[in-house]
Amino acid sequence: MRTSAAGNKRCSGQARGFTLLELLVVVALIAVATAGVGFSLRDSADSALERDAERLAALLETGRAQARANGLPVVWRPVESAGNAGAQSFVFDGLPPPGLPSAWLAETTRATPGLAITLGPEPLIEPQSVALSSLQSPDKTLWVVSDGLRPFRVQNQRAPAERAP
Repeated sequence: MRTSAAGNKRCSGQARGFTLLELLVVVALIAVATAGVGFSLRDSADSALERDAERLAALLETGRAQARANGLPVVWRPVESAGNAGAQSFVFDGLPPPGLPSAWLAETTRATPGLAITLGPEPLIEPQSVALSSLQSPDKTLWVVSDGLRPFRVQNQRAPAERAP
């Protein structure tokens, strides 16, 4: 007669396999991992627009600082790309080389055409705002605004950033 090791209750006559609880735990882990991968790969038009808006706010502040440091007037404006029909980019007129980036992160991002934002060289500028939208979600608009004193920031309405009391 066969004997088993201490603590092992299996005998040669019992069926071997996984318990229902073990199978449920494995299925739950696979479901959580799949959901995590799905969310990490998702890049909606809204998140691309938000990234471009945050980046533009940072670039406008950089251009503003360079205008003040160099004592040069700097103007930001959107332009239609010549190489790609319908595509849009932007330029910082007045910055010395190498300048700042001039392309959107997402090809579908658009700014208000014909707009020009003066960034300096004066420390105080007029209140400025630029509307950004995406070709993929035209109903969503983000505004990059400054009241002229504070840094540029992203918000959901056109009004310049309110001053803190």
